[in-house]
Amino acid sequence: MAQRFGGKYSPKANTQPQSQAQGSFAAAQVDPVGARANLMFLPAAILLFTALFNGAIGLVLGLAGAGALCLGAWLLRGGLQAEAEYNARKVARRPAIPRKLMAAALAGAGIGLAAFSHESGIVAATLYGAAVAGLHIAAFGVDPLKHKGMEGIDTFQQDRVARVVDEADATLKAMTDALRRVSDRQISDQMAQFQSVARKLIRSVEEDPRDLTAARKYLGVYLTGARDATVKFVDIYAQNPQPKVREDYMTLLDDLERNYAARNEKLLLNEHSDLTIEIEVLRERLDREGVRLE
Repeated sequence: MAQRFGGKYSPKANTQPQSQAQGSFAAAQVDPVGARANLMFLPAAILLFTALFNGAIGLVLGLAGAGALCLGAWLLRGGLQAEAEYNARKVARRPAIPRKLMAAALAGAGIGLAAFSHESGIVAATLYGAAVAGLHIAAFGVDPLKHKGMEGIDTFQQDRVARVVDEADATLKAMTDALRRVSDRQISDQMAQFQSVARKLIRSVEEDPRDLTAARKYLGVYLTGARDATVKFVDIYAQNPQPKVREDYMTLLDDLERNYAARNEKLLLNEHSDLTIEIEVLRERLDREGVRLE
């Protein structure tokens, strides 16, 4: 469904505060896959078409090669998405499955089978496959191979945080998907602004798992309630778009944003207080050792 474009010189542009528009822009995310990864499906289609006219053995080898190329392109998409999530977080585990490396191996295998199906020798097919795998790695890189920012962190506590964070991310995505039925630009922008604040809280907990106890309700119970309220709002508003229902839901999103921002600020203040206490304790220990700090 078409949506009215909102901007500085658009009609009714003043109905949306500038801070809200900036919050929506800050929450925007670029698709990590891109056109290059999508073009990796093209060689599979070409190979599949040419295999139809290459005899029985050529057809079988062509189908196998096209299947390997398709699977490799699919794994590449997943690897790029996992890498983007890894880069977006200060504390992250390396991907459990090296999808990009597997995609490179499958691309090499697919091209090797394609060359062999066109009566190239086994040596030539192997060289073609190795070259394609190397070019694939040069173009898309490899998967992250080590954990990031997890030095000195309790792995059991980090696993607990990871489960809570994954559930919170899934809940936020469900809220966004539900609002697509309404196609209201202002509501979508308000939701994006709330989710931007909520994700800041999620990242704070990821960086310091000790904050999980203080923020657990905000990442679990409150988000689940907000998701249920969003689904109910969409069901009602899609059938009977009443201004009062819309206003109440916008007020709910605004209240949620304020509460999550306040909780995140409180966590940051607590971290600052903990740092101040640790510095004072260190100073006292140095004083007892006879070390004087200017």
